[in-house]
Amino acid sequence: MAKARVQKILKWAAIVLVVAFAAMQFIRPARTNPPVDQAKTIQAHTSLTPEAAAILDRSCNDCHSYQTRWPWYSNVAPVSWFVIGHVNDGRDDMNFSEWSEYSQGQQQNYLKKMCKEVTRGDMPLHSYLWLHGDAKLSSADIKALCDWASAESERLNK
Repeated sequence: MAKARVQKILKWAAIVLVVAFAAMQFIRPARTNPPVDQAKTIQAHTSLTPEAAAILDRSCNDCHSYQTRWPWYSNVAPVSWFVIGHVNDGRDDMNFSEWSEYSQGQQQNYLKKMCKEVTRGDMPLHSYLWLHGDAKLSSADIKALCDWASAESERLNK
């Protein structure tokens, strides 16, 4: 008798979970990739080295530009909420597609911050690296990015 009751409870719990998961799919935050004005990008306003450009493209652009590559799981709630929130936060924090909108001082601060965060291992986010292992930065990547950021910051000072 108790076993039948437990089975009934588990059956109803499974039904509730499936219905809740299906209902979540109707709550869809916007996955956006606004048009990019190439004249405003970091590429147009810095002396970006090929190495630094490759690193930014591989490890940073998905969250810090309007050139996000939206993977399949960004369509499935609740993961989509997490991914879209991270992209929106990344773009709000620093956006390579809107680089010209930042003052010279802001650009210099972002360059310093970029180097500091990759050196500390704070960027790319660990949650991003779980599914994007190729975005992991080697010590050579970190050095190349920091060397470029330092040189670019010096160029902005002149």
